[in-house]
Amino acid sequence: MLPPILEIFVLWHPGDQRGADFAETIFDHFMKGSTFSGVIGGGVQVSLRSAGWEGPGTAPRPVYAEGRAAPNGIRPASFVAVVPLLGTEMAACVEDVNTQWHAYVNAIRDLQQESPDRVGVFPYALDAGATHGTNLQDILGNFQFVAAGNPERNGEDVKSMLCRDLTQGLAQLVSPDEMDRLTAFISHTKRHSQEEGEDVDALVDLVREVIRNTRLNDFFDANDLQPGTDWDQELRDKSGTSAMLALRTDLYSSREWCQREVVIAKTHGMPVIMMDAIGVGEERGSFLMDHVPRIAVRRADGRWQRQDVYRALNLLVDECLKRALWMHQKDLAHERPELDVAWWAPHAPEPLTLSRWIDAYLAQNGDDDSDDTVRILHPDPPLGPEERDVLTNYARTTRLGREIDIMTPRQLATRGG
Repeated sequence: MLPPILEIFVLWHPGDQRGADFAETIFDHFMKGSTFSGVIGGGVQVSLRSAGWEGPGTAPRPVYAEGRAAPNGIRPASFVAVVPLLGTEMAACVEDVNTQWHAYVNAIRDLQQESPDRVGVFPYALDAGATHGTNLQDILGNFQFVAAGNPERNGEDVKSMLCRDLTQGLAQLVSPDEMDRLTAFISHTKRHSQEEGEDVDALVDLVREVIRNTRLNDFFDANDLQPGTDWDQELRDKSGTSAMLALRTDLYSSREWCQREVVIAKTHGMPVIMMDAIGVGEERGSFLMDHVPRIAVRRADGRWQRQDVYRALNLLVDECLKRALWMHQKDLAHERPELDVAWWAPHAPEPLTLSRWIDAYLAQNGDDDSDDTVRILHPDPPLGPEERDVLTNYARTTRLGREIDIMTPRQLATRGG
């Protein structure tokens, strides 16, 4: 329904057999998972470039970007990312400056240099020898490689690291706000129950250690701030380029400070990932803590599982890219005024965020006697019927005094717009 935001071109030489396997991993992450299906169709697309366009031995189909001719007049994506999977076969072809492959890889570098704010290049080395003293290294060596560390040493699968590094780079490329590096806010209890003992401290230490081993090595924790620092303002200032990783242990939901951190994050559109580390149990819980993606983290043999933390960080990065894509789609919607969306909610509304939005909407538009229904659009997955009824009934009791229609892009499409 809207022009595409991001297209990812995955490039590998057909002779580099591992390239197809890694290309499939990238394709599945962005195209088959549930996270990015939640944005409007075209939010992110993955195109594969390997087979020769003009026959065996030739270079693949070109990469299309704004300012370059695309087939059949199709509008290129607003942002383009190229992921070259660098193997020895590609290196051998590029070594000969007279080959199409040499020209093709050069064209990718030139495309990025022409539009550094719109085009990103994220190489991955399939074989170390492909980038040691080769023309391929000379052409692409200045770009930051993804999954360049040693994930196995830190207890992580290389494909997990590849997808997270790539997604983080894409989020930084696409983010509407100026963003050097995504920041993770760690939210956790500062004091623990007797039952929890040292378990919470061990989990916090593990999360910090894992983050330091990733490119998410910038993080904030209220315990790290100097006395007098405004933690609330720090959250607000960085909400557009950050996400919160909340460690929900037994006492987390009952702590006023933890509730406050989650409220600030939610009402400022910051993705929140809840790590469910409840051990003994909660006395009541908190409605402020729910309605966010949740990852279970558990102990085995008395130790928190490192893989659970990696899963939470991967989801956190995915949610940041999803938010950035969604905000760009909001801007592009000006081309489709018939969509008539009053609120492009970055997450499915809940009483907390709906009430804050209604206050802001009335402050901007004043009390409106119109009987028109107010349309609210949010990414998939959709709310359940009972959830929608609660929010609709709540909206009627406020000064808004109008019907609200809450839907996802898929639901909007089934209605014909």
